[in-house]
Amino acid sequence: MPKAKYDEIYQHLKGEIEAGAYAYGSLLPSENTLNTQYGCARNTIRRALAVLGEEGYVQPIHGKGVRVLYQPAERASFTVGGIESFQETAQRNRFQVVTKVIQFMVRPLDGPLARVSGFPVGEEVYQIRRVRYLDGKPLILDINFFRKALVPGLTAEIAGRSVYAYIERELGMQIITSKRTITVEHATEEDEQLLALEDYNCLAVVSGQTFNADGIQFEYTQSRRQPDYFSFHDTAIRKKKELPL
Repeated sequence: MPKAKYDEIYQHLKGEIEAGAYAYGSLLPSENTLNTQYGCARNTIRRALAVLGEEGYVQPIHGKGVRVLYQPAERASFTVGGIESFQETAQRNRFQVVTKVIQFMVRPLDGPLARVSGFPVGEEVYQIRRVRYLDGKPLILDINFFRKALVPGLTAEIAGRSVYAYIERELGMQIITSKRTITVEHATEEDEQLLALEDYNCLAVVSGQTFNADGIQFEYTQSRRQPDYFSFHDTAIRKKKELPL
């Protein structure tokens, strides 16, 4: 399924901003200039800019244009508000990455895991454990559960590349919403064996349930991350409220 024009423009502008073509605090070219550059309607440009605004890359300034808010993070930046695959995050942060699949199996969910994941008891899932290496260091342990009925044909080879790319490109499923919880937890024996924790005895844990365009959950993930190497970013916009008299 071809991507919408606005998404192509959004991706290109996002890449330009991250590469420094538009510096922090500068204004993007005018809508008319962007219309000419991309050969599209004004509403298409506005939609692409709206997505960049939602992700905190830019902010429209009335009467002036669209100002760039993006600043490169000193640490690796893993978004909280958006949904990115590991490969997309690694590319954005310019990491050399390797994924090692250390477990790939099909199993029915028992009671405790069903309660945590949000899947029905007895649901058949792919259970996957992957160690993520960034610039040669094992820094993330991802524990994933994908509903077999919704993600058919998944293999260990696909898991070693990108499951999200397979879901979107091969299965044609839209990934829409992710509900996440971030906690700090004591490192387990498995964490200590698999990850380069150095002097840490704890790590950041991002747990999430992900839903498709029909509002059906197809994934539960627990991502266990070495804390010294990561920062988590989100963008909050204050809604206008009626002030008390």
